[in-house]
Amino acid sequence: MGMSLGTSGGGRGRGRKAYRPMAEINVTPLVDVMLVLLIVFMVSAPLLTAGVPVDLPSSQAKALTQEDEKPLEISLRGDGEIYVGETLVKKERLIPMLSAITESNPDRRIYVRGDQKLAYGEIMETIGAINAAGFRKVALITDPQHRK
Repeated sequence: MGMSLGTSGGGRGRGRKAYRPMAEINVTPLVDVMLVLLIVFMVSAPLLTAGVPVDLPSSQAKALTQEDEKPLEISLRGDGEIYVGETLVKKERLIPMLSAITESNPDRRIYVRGDQKLAYGEIMETIGAINAAGFRKVALITDPQHRK
């Protein structure tokens, strides 16, 4: 640390020593707090990915590559509700909402997450409507963790 060897005055023991502030900062508490925050965010980040709970079917398909920085996600729940992102949408409002969000860009990737309890026809009806609206990049999402 810092130590002053000189005296302030003419002789030994005369006068007071000049106060010199310590110019060092103890960063250990700062590092501790930052590491705790890092761990909290690392644990909570995976929990924030999927907003609408859907029981996805399993598949042997390979994982999709992330070509788009932000694909649009449509979730079809087992009770028939349709969500765009985390927003509940009625079936007749789905295509106008998709056109407004994508600004009528037919190359925007759209992911469809359908509950495995839904009939094949219900999911294909939604995909057909999206395709008929001119969207060309529509993909189904499955759960790779339930492989048999």
